[in-house]
Amino acid sequence: MKRRIRDVCRNRRGEGYIDVAIGVLCLMLVVALAMTLFPVFMKKQQLDSFAERIVRQAEIVGSTDVPGRIAQLKQETGLDPQIEWNCDYYSGNKVQLNGDIQVTLTQRVEIGFFVFGSFPIELKARASGKSEVYYK
Repeated sequence: MKRRIRDVCRNRRGEGYIDVAIGVLCLMLVVALAMTLFPVFMKKQQLDSFAERIVRQAEIVGSTDVPGRIAQLKQETGLDPQIEWNCDYYSGNKVQLNGDIQVTLTQRVEIGFFVFGSFPIELKARASGKSEVYYK
């Protein structure tokens, strides 16, 4: 009787298959989650770059009137963010030398989790700089 119990306790054939199956299932779930979230991180990176580029253009021009550059970046990135400027204006859209230029971009992105549905999140990017143009 003792020998039979001892043999049953030692015999673990088939346990490895279950462990491997569960491990593969967990790995697939992690990969699926990463594939869902990775595009959101890419859009955030693009939005940050978008903000830095239009602020740099505004610094060079000395004005927040840069619709050509904005249109070009919208076409390159495929993003269409809401743009909000916060500047020390001199007159109109002009910013005096060393005046602060700040921009905030806001973009809504949908995150979908397959059959569980999707929900929107709001990405924000901020950039700031100083005007490089002197107005008399």
